[in-house]
Amino acid sequence: MTIKAVIFDLDGTIVDFNLNYRAVRAEVIQFLTKQGFPRSIFSMNESVFEMLKKTEIYMKNNGKGKQEIVKTKEAVLSLVSSHELEAARLTHLIPGVLETLKVLKKKGLKMALFTLNGEKSVSYILKCFRLESFFDVVITRDFGSAVKPDSAHLEAVLGKLNVKPEEGIVVGDSAWDMMCAHELNVIAIGVVTGISSLQELTRAGATYIASSFTELPTLIQRLNKS
Repeated sequence: MTIKAVIFDLDGTIVDFNLNYRAVRAEVIQFLTKQGFPRSIFSMNESVFEMLKKTEIYMKNNGKGKQEIVKTKEAVLSLVSSHELEAARLTHLIPGVLETLKVLKKKGLKMALFTLNGEKSVSYILKCFRLESFFDVVITRDFGSAVKPDSAHLEAVLGKLNVKPEEGIVVGDSAWDMMCAHELNVIAIGVVTGISSLQELTRAGATYIASSFTELPTLIQRLNKS
């Protein structure tokens, strides 16, 4: 099956990952504790999204309604968004990204972004580096369903692109990117430019490992020939 689409992560893949996630987690825990949630149910070793799942369960178990749950979630994600926007203003393109995107575009490949970042920071990055024209689809965490590592995030991208799983590849720097792709039998290319090591990417299901973004056109050409 010919590769028709390339689906990218953003932070650590397209641009440098420079978000201080420990500071974000600490601030979210502090906020939730002030709202009356037990500090003991949260951990600095879990993502904000895992914290939000615990928050929702706790609120449901204590008789809180959907509106209150949504309000709390929005407040937490607003805190996260402010950190993301600050990081976006200080980030840089990963070497070789712009040249590689141009090559892939000339080959007629569809391209998409799926990211845990919010719409504000993603929009800022795309405009700042003039990348909007490269991507046919951009799905942030705001799209309304589950986000990676839940495969629903990637399924939404494939649906918008109108391609089958075997017609796409995922390029990302995190284990979550690889897990999404592996679950849907999408070819997963791990790049060692972000938060996960080669070993972590491989364990999470990476089909191939790229040490540089510029390796992608050759790898895709090889996949199509095979």
